[in-house]
Order: sequence, then C-alpha cells, then structure tokens
Amino acid sequence: MDLTTFLIQCLNSVQYGLLLFLVASGLTLIFGIMGVINLAHGSFYMVGAYLAFVLASLTGSLFIALPLGIVLAVLLGYVLEWVFFSYLYDRDHLQQVLMTFGLILVAEELRSILVGDDVHGVPMPDLLAGSLPIGNGMTYPVYRLALSLVCLGVAGGIWWVIRRTKLGMMVRAGATNREMVQSLGINITLLYRVVFAAGVALAVLAGMLAAPVSSVYPKMGDGVLILCFVIVVIGGIGSIQGAMLAALLIGFVDTFGKVFWQEGAGAMVYLAMAGILLWKPEGLFKAG
Repeated sequence: MDLTTFLIQCLNSVQYGLLLFLVASGLTLIFGIMGVINLAHGSFYMVGAYLAFVLASLTGSLFIALPLGIVLAVLLGYVLEWVFFSYLYDRDHLQQVLMTFGLILVAEELRSILVGDDVHGVPMPDLLAGSLPIGNGMTYPVYRLALSLVCLGVAGGIWWVIRRTKLGMMVRAGATNREMVQSLGINITLLYRVVFAAGVALAVLAGMLAAPVSSVYPKMGDGVLILCFVIVVIGGIGSIQGAMLAALLIGFVDTFGKVFWQEGAGAMVYLAMAGILLWKPEGLFKAG
C-alpha cells in the first residue's frame, strides 16, 4: 500500500467512524441515559436514508431534504416516545427487546408498502459532486469530506449541549438519579421525550447523509445497529466522548480490516471490543 492509498483509507476510516458516531450518539443517549435497549435504532438510520431519497426526489435538492427530514425525525421520535417508549422505563430488558424488535418489523413492512423493496440512489448535490486530487493521479470525493465536517460540527454541538447548557446538566442528572431530578421540580417525562427525539434525529440525519454514498436499500440499518452497540459498549454506556473515540476506532478497524483481510473484518471489530473490555470492563469513559 503506497502513501496515497493509505491516506485515502485513513480519510475513509474517519468519515465512516464519524458517521457511526452520529448513530451511536443517539443510541447512547437512549440506551445509556434512559436505560432502554432500543433494537429499532437501526431502523431510524434506514428511515433517514429513505427520507433522503423521497424528499430529494420531491424537492430536487438534498440541501432542502436535510432540514425537512430532521424536523420529521424529531416529530417521529417525540410521538414514538410518547406512544411506546414511555411505558418501557420501568419494564425489564426482555420486554424492551420484544417491543423494539416489533417496531423493526413494523418499520420494514411500512417501508415495503410505501417505497417498495428496490435499491435506490440519492444524487449528490452538484456543489459537492466533485473530487479533490490527492496524489499519484488519485482523487477523493468532496462529498465525503463535507460529510466528515458536518459530523464533526454535530459532534461539537452535542458536546456543547451536554457539557455547557442547562439542558445538558438536566440530562446528566436524570441519567444519574431520575427520582432526585423529579423531586427538584424538573419534568423528567418531557426531558426524556426531548432526549429520545434528539436520539432519533441523530440516527435519521446519519442515514440521510449516508444515502448518496451507500445507496438506499431494505434492512440497511441492521449492520449499523450492531456496530453502534459495539461502540456504546466500548466507549462506556452513556458517554458521548467515549462513543466518539470508540466510533473512530471501529471506523479504522473495519475499513483497514476490509483492505487487508476482507473475510475477517467483522471478526476484527469484535476482537477489538474484547481486548478493550478485558482492559477496561466498564468501557473507555464513564457517563456524565
């Protein structure tokens, strides 16, 4: 592998890791802070990709589709938490798994009815459709670089909200002691509803951003969901900074694994997880 190819694979690793972080950050908010094992989180990623396809087709622009999709995602998350997930906080994990698995089946059936089972493509915006020269006659897509920058911007926004705002303080307190937060007069029900809606919106945003580079197809969220659970466990349940570090690590392991040992790339991800958990069983960081 020459230096140019290595640089391209590093850029691919960072882009993939940052995209995984968007999905995993939503999962770590829902799983780590609210205590709900949400198997349907990968379906939100799929919903995002299909929203990008439908809205971009209707509006003619991914730039217009993105804010519309985020608004719809927040509404979807708010309604789902209100109708379904609000009843799961005091239930055992088995009931959470069963209900969220049922939501996966519902999402797949609705997807099949509404848009069919075909594979779709989402065109890149003309502004980001070009490539930049890297060296040795090789280029790198502008859209992938822009995707990485957007993910970094969102990651910075998440960190600022969690660590520097009153809302973030309430979220961290609610994750530690829900009853104490309620006793202080904070509406924990509304707080959890907002957190869940934000988690759904992050997964949908990731799916919309990924659609032009990965195509749109049925069950595309399944593999992402598994990797995101790996990221949440490695990073530390409920830790946003841990999710970021773990996502970048998994991005590099998966990308270079496919380059050097394609058949065993998946196993390398789990070996990395096992090694880290042997070293730090609680994950890289603690929540809060």
